[in-house]
Amino acid sequence: MQDAGHEIIFVIGDFTGMIGDPSGKSKTRKPLTFEETRRNGQSYLEQVSKILDPGKVRITYNSEWLGKMSFSDVLQLAGKYTLARVMERDDFSNRFKDSKPIGLHELFYPLMQGYDSVALNADIEVGGTDQTFNLRVGRELQRDYGQEPQEVITFPLLPGLDGVEKMSKSLNNYIGIDEPAGIMYEKCMKIRDNVLYDYFRLTTDIPEEKFNNLSSQDPHNAHIIYAREIVRMYHGEAAVEPAEKKYLAIASGQTPDDMRTVTVAGERSIIDIIRYAGFASSNAEARRLIQEKGIKINGETVTEINMTVKSDIVLSRGKDNIVRIIIG
Repeated sequence: MQDAGHEIIFVIGDFTGMIGDPSGKSKTRKPLTFEETRRNGQSYLEQVSKILDPGKVRITYNSEWLGKMSFSDVLQLAGKYTLARVMERDDFSNRFKDSKPIGLHELFYPLMQGYDSVALNADIEVGGTDQTFNLRVGRELQRDYGQEPQEVITFPLLPGLDGVEKMSKSLNNYIGIDEPAGIMYEKCMKIRDNVLYDYFRLTTDIPEEKFNNLSSQDPHNAHIIYAREIVRMYHGEAAVEPAEKKYLAIASGQTPDDMRTVTVAGERSIIDIIRYAGFASSNAEARRLIQEKGIKINGETVTEINMTVKSDIVLSRGKDNIVRIIIG
């Protein structure tokens, strides 16, 4: 769409992030601070710049308009939608049926996201299928404010590496587009065979006729083609061969730089993993290392103390302490 001349507006939901979209959640989210949402927004901007031309993108934060609304403005906005309509969302209706608490502030999330479309007078809004309800709210609010309702384009959610849950950083089943080429290649090779077709279709420009049968008839070769393409897209052609050599060395049992290997039976908490690796002698020390941003998984700093490690990783503490963790 950018290549076709459309003006792309990248909306960073720093204000709505303080509520968090309750879509698909079975309980109220823990609110983020404004500073946390701004830090997250900077990360989103860095990642989207790998896909869109940042020189041709209009960057906006929805605190620019939501943060300026008076309580009277909020009441006026709330009056344009009914509780019955908001409760049509599956996550709200299911929680209500199960007698699980729903915060009043959560009910405002669809209205706040919908008002983004009003503030921007958007022609088209693009989002995942989990955002369909919110995007439709935007259309209805635009009518209420005398605007032409936006068109809505939704895309399927990408399944995670486990082939079960949707891709999520918190579940550690993701491929980060800003990860090093070697880690990216290795993760691509771990995609479950049953969802590889979706990865080709949703994340590459390779024509369907070239991968349609390949992913089912020759899964291993399909994984290699996919891994090469993803590394090429985000790191360039020169990064493909070194990433592939590194993966093949690891897959053949070699450990680069004499990397120590620790095998752990079953999925474990990151606290346990840090202790098994010998990086901490107690749970308290392991927590302190995470809080001080001293632990990395696959080159990325660990920030969540309660995360669970479900797949093989490379755990590091500083430059010299590196251990490959095998989940047996």
